[in-house]
Amino acid sequence: DARMLADAAAEQGVVAAVPFVYRYHPMVREARARVAAGEIGALLTVDCGYLQDWMLRAEDNDWRATSADGGPSRAFADIGSHLCDLLEFVAGERIVRLTSRTRRVYDSRGGQPVANEDAVAIIVELSSGALGTLLISQMAAGRKNALTLELHGAQASVRFDQERPEELWIGERGGNRSLFRDPATAHPGVARFSRLPVGHAQGYQDAFNAFVADVYAAIRGEEPDGLPTFEDGARAAQLTEAVLLAAAEERWVDVAPPRN
Repeated sequence: DARMLADAAAEQGVVAAVPFVYRYHPMVREARARVAAGEIGALLTVDCGYLQDWMLRAEDNDWRATSADGGPSRAFADIGSHLCDLLEFVAGERIVRLTSRTRRVYDSRGGQPVANEDAVAIIVELSSGALGTLLISQMAAGRKNALTLELHGAQASVRFDQERPEELWIGERGGNRSLFRDPATAHPGVARFSRLPVGHAQGYQDAFNAFVADVYAAIRGEEPDGLPTFEDGARAAQLTEAVLLAAAEERWVDVAPPRN
């Protein structure tokens, strides 16, 4: 279905966007710009996670927990898809192979059978050969929306924590430092994502607003950099299928590159 929708949008030439809004945090764009400029060197490894706790207890329930309504995947399809999109977006590389393990803690919630996962652990290989680990869970006590992305290059590392969105950690062998959102010192092209004066914190809602603004800009005929489209949605569906297949068959699965 996702592939059909992406093809239909392309054939009709319409703007069709998917709200992968974490792309719109200014410090995500800063990390992406630094990686693209070669500032961290060749990518070696990545360490990423998205942890929540809203399904921690047996009585916690949601429509996503039943396959009839939520589909065959819950934790990965719901939040892991955002993590993988952010990884590929910032790294500028694609996941080409992966293996995974899933876990379902409770077989029923609210008297209804559960057939999809609460957590998933994934090992990925990127197009450059870089290796990575991804942990996704909706049963990590105390974690609300702990999306973290850490990329290790041959020269430096960068880390973004979605719960500290104004900050980007830079790690180097000679010392570490934190960068804070500031359009005056941002990479070219990043400053437009700073919608508020420095010192007034930007967060998730601002990222969502920036996404919506780019959708309208695209409708007007502009070409906003990094606008997530139905192609990116189809990519998320493709990765979800690969994760479920790898877990079911306990093997590595090759992931074909997206069409765009």
